Amino acid sequence: MRVSVFGLGYVGCVSAACLARDGHAVIGVDVDQQKVAAVASGRSPVIERGLDQLIAEVTRTGKLRATLDSKAAVEQTDVSLICVGTPSNGNGSLNLHYLERVCMEIGEALAAKKDYHVVIARSTVLPGTLEGKLAPILEKHSGRRRGDDFGLCSNPEFLREGSAIEDYDHPCQIVIGELDARSGDGVQDLYQAIQAPVVRTPIKTAEMLKYVNNAFHAVKVAFANEIGNLCSAHGIDGREVMELFCRDRKLNISSSYLMPGFAFGGSCLPKDLRALVYRSKERDIDCALLSSVLPSNQRQIQRGIELVEETRRKRVGILGLSFKAGTDDIRESPIVHLVEALVGKGYQVSIYDEKVELSRLTGANKSFLERELPHIATLMRDSLSEVLAQSEVVVIGNASASFQAVPEMLRDEQVFIDLVGITRGHHRTPALAAILSQTGAYESALQ
Repeated sequence: MRVSVFGLGYVGCVSAACLARDGHAVIGVDVDQQKVAAVASGRSPVIERGLDQLIAEVTRTGKLRATLDSKAAVEQTDVSLICVGTPSNGNGSLNLHYLERVCMEIGEALAAKKDYHVVIARSTVLPGTLEGKLAPILEKHSGRRRGDDFGLCSNPEFLREGSAIEDYDHPCQIVIGELDARSGDGVQDLYQAIQAPVVRTPIKTAEMLKYVNNAFHAVKVAFANEIGNLCSAHGIDGREVMELFCRDRKLNISSSYLMPGFAFGGSCLPKDLRALVYRSKERDIDCALLSSVLPSNQRQIQRGIELVEETRRKRVGILGLSFKAGTDDIRESPIVHLVEALVGKGYQVSIYDEKVELSRLTGANKSFLERELPHIATLMRDSLSEVLAQSEVVVIGNASASFQAVPEMLRDEQVFIDLVGITRGHHRTPALAAILSQTGAYESALQ
């Protein structure tokens, strides 16, 4: 393919050189004359392992050229990759000046070009930026329409400085956020030489994914440092603790607990977090990340309450009372706290959980429920159908298999709030689609 790459920094240079190596005809574009001159003469303008040699090779073969002329670059290519920087403003917001200027230049070039062209944002931008801010600039300056006259995609990069070429060649996946299939095809064709799964998804999803990756990496560093500080205060080797922690690939370093949904509960997580945070205070160790987890969890419970309140209906059916499907453990169950709040606000609540039998509860389970919901017996129902018949709002609180068919059992006038993602991928009737458009669906972190 014929590719123009806008921005010859780390991402742009690595992308341009690797694309040229893989057989594409690449033109690098930048406003910095020194960067353009460096690439044109076969040198890398940035320090990156292996990049000097690669740029020297692809410029020698003529597969990579560099120019200051953005209009000529667009005219001579089929695809434009935008790799300019998106630095922070003083208040933390993104500075989109460079991106906007490049989109203006590409748009002006497209105005004089008849052929279909795909514009790909590889720069890191917040969800909604490409479609909400950059596409209108392209349309304004080109006089052409996205989807009809030019394609639009987000193609986030996951390159680390120092190992960028290796990361380019061996990604865990190639993510293409596409406006439409034609746009996405134009991006996928760029990576025929790369052996990796290709994921095609909405543009906003691709934009968000890069931020999720980087935020999680930052959280991991902060988490490990706080654990290290706590270990040091106890005379423990923090690195040994974390090495052992990382050996667990079933729960710790895995997808477990990483699905959005309702709050966590149960007998372990809340109790152990409280104890660890208390101990950190005893030892004068500031664990800001750990200390913020329980308040964040409480806010998720409050969000569930607000979803019910927003329906402006009073008869609420709760399906699932235990903190985890398949158990009768209601200790610190977030659903119990949600029910407690709703009852206190005057809602008429009915509950069904096939695993929770009040007569069989003992010990801490029984004590917790008696303390939090002393009138629980008046709220429990014997069957799922009874709760559905009595309710204007139906809330699914855990991912019990017995609730899978609930969406198809709803009446048109009922509002459905899914806190565990049971409707994700579910066949949606028109009535269900209308209900979900009002409430949204949440996926459980406790499955």
